Amino acid sequence: MFTYSTNGTCSRQIVFDVTEGDNTLHNVKFIGGCSGNLQGIGKLVEGKNIDEVEKLLAGIRCRGNTSCPDQLSQAITAYKRAKAEKEKNRK
Repeated sequence: MFTYSTNGTCSRQIVFDVTEGDNTLHNVKFIGGCSGNLQGIGKLVEGKNIDEVEKLLAGIRCRGNTSCPDQLSQAITAYKRAKAEKEKNRK
């Protein structure tokens, strides 16, 4: 489970799992924010490739020049960076 602390949105955190073999997104949950809308986002991205979701949601704006979907895109970027750093440190 990866946890990302959001910035500039009503939601405070996003947690999710990624299946390593095919890089698919699972169990996306937003902590705080508009429950119905955020549950909907979680259902819509379930089982999708993280690269597709990252690209699709990047740049969606609400107030504060970001949005919960944009923050999910940023969370995926952070996940990929953390994964790459972890692999680098193994070598």
